Amino acid sequence: MKSLAARFARAVNRALGRTGAVLRDRYHRRLLFTPREVRNALSYVLTNARRHAARLGRVLPRVAQIDPASSGSWFEGWRPGVTRPESVRPRPVAPARTWLARVGWRRHGLLDPGET
Repeated sequence: MKSLAARFARAVNRALGRTGAVLRDRYHRRLLFTPREVRNALSYVLTNARRHAARLGRVLPRVAQIDPASSGSWFEGWRPGVTRPESVRPRPVAPARTWLARVGWRRHGLLDPGET
């Protein structure tokens, strides 16, 4: 990831005729071993836009929706009653392959788009 980020930064800087950092955040890897860790990671990734809006002081709607810019439309682990946006694009992510990512995390409850 670091190599990819460096190559990307060089290309962007060359195209824009500038120098310096392009990506503010760094790649962070953390192995997940328990169902709770996997559930928390899924919630973090799929509700990230809502979390950032709250940090910026925006008023969040009482009934949260799935972020249409995320892969949440294809995610099968939302609590009952959550309406998923219609998607005409091909699925951008591969299906889960491990027990933890497919089934194990559900021991701690399905996700709600209103979580932050």
